[in-house]
Amino acid sequence: MRILIIGAGGVGSAAARIAVRRDFFETLVLADYDPARPQALVDDLGDDRLAAAQVDASDAASVASLIRAHGATHVLNAVDPRFVMPIFDGCFEAGATYLDMAMSLSRPHPERPYELPGVMLGDEQFAQAERWEAAGLLALVGIGVEPGLSDVFARYAEDELFDEIDELGVRDGANLVVAGYDFAPSFSIWTTIEECLNPPVVFERDRGWYTTAPFSEPEVFDFPEGIGPVECVNVEHEEVLLMPRWTKAKRVTFKYGLGDEFIQVLQVLHKVGLDRTEPLTVKGVQVSPRDVVAAALPDPATLGDRMTGKTCAGVWVRGTGKDGQPRSTYLYHVADNADTMREYRSQAVVWQTALNPVIALELLASGAWAGTGVRGPEAFDARPFLDLLAAPAPVGHGSPWGITELA
Repeated sequence: MRILIIGAGGVGSAAARIAVRRDFFETLVLADYDPARPQALVDDLGDDRLAAAQVDASDAASVASLIRAHGATHVLNAVDPRFVMPIFDGCFEAGATYLDMAMSLSRPHPERPYELPGVMLGDEQFAQAERWEAAGLLALVGIGVEPGLSDVFARYAEDELFDEIDELGVRDGANLVVAGYDFAPSFSIWTTIEECLNPPVVFERDRGWYTTAPFSEPEVFDFPEGIGPVECVNVEHEEVLLMPRWTKAKRVTFKYGLGDEFIQVLQVLHKVGLDRTEPLTVKGVQVSPRDVVAAALPDPATLGDRMTGKTCAGVWVRGTGKDGQPRSTYLYHVADNADTMREYRSQAVVWQTALNPVIALELLASGAWAGTGVRGPEAFDARPFLDLLAAPAPVGHGSPWGITELA
């Protein structure tokens, strides 16, 4: 396996740090628009299998050329979702397996945005599923932590824990604190604005997909391992578009623990138009307001030394268990920033996101996962993934996942 990671930011760098501890690949090329960024990481890691390169992720031809130049067999997209389609198309052109952690962008319904979906997350990719399948190529979409590990949990719950699932409810919460900043998102603010201010999508089997207002239907969810109660709200996310395609769940939701202050900041950005991506002319220069916001905030990849606490990703599954009795179960994975910084020099949120595509790549290398077309993580057997996640090193990644029964 010859891997190309596009994007040398927090997640791409964390994926490289995780991958170099494994022996399933021959070469790993880390590419970025700024070639100095991947070169610095390659020099730091000192692994002969690594190389750095330059790429324009907005140009499919540039992506395809780089894939061919390095003979890459698998490409991991680790940049903002606005670059999904050029990288996706470049992989198809060059005949490489494609993986991402966020899918093609959505567009709200023009007349009824808080009732009906318009273009949904991943629609542009799934529109090409038959083309990828006919070519014998695989695009594994949404294989971060959320989406990604949460989708693996959904597959495991349906196969091994439940006879019937009334709801798959993805719930994400944390008690992370960043010292020295009044406002410092732990993940890409560009992506955070996109998913939090778009109309959230809900799925019901007898109704299909529909939308609500941002930050709707608040609920308090008690997260495990000391995180505790966190108020969670509806947010647009890929799981709601992926899980119904490969599970029989009657309902799928995604709720995120943002906090009142975070929501207020996002609402203000929206009110003054700083969430917009369309360029404005400022003193003769074209600038995107959202890019300005991103540039004004600290890079999430640099916050690990100032961060304390844990982050939790998981799925709350409700339905009928294998014994025929009602069951309410939360399957989850927790990352402690102290641990990820000590072991990988990566902060918890980006490390937890990056771990899962590395596991998927290893399963694809071994043949434990295989397929063609455009597929989500639910389309594959969950057990080998979860075994590799939890098994102690050097067999696995030594990062246990948990199950807790809820009342």
